Amino acid sequence: MDFNDIRRMAKGMGIHTRGMKKIEAIRSIQRAENNIDCYGTERVDTCNETACLWRDDCLSLHNRTHVHHT
Repeated sequence: MDFNDIRRMAKGMGIHTRGMKKIEAIRSIQRAENNIDCYGTERVDTCNETACLWRDDCLSLHNRTHVHHT
């Protein structure tokens, strides 16, 4: 999801995102929705939240930031 879309979503929930990075904004939305604020955390390794709005982006972020050694 585009960061501007995330900002609009947050604004609609009364969350002020000025100065926030994408990860912080998404976690703020997760908290406002009474969900675990786990976006971009190691929880992705055991995440079973298949209906999560952020799942695909979170998995992609995880794959980009972690080098997997075989």
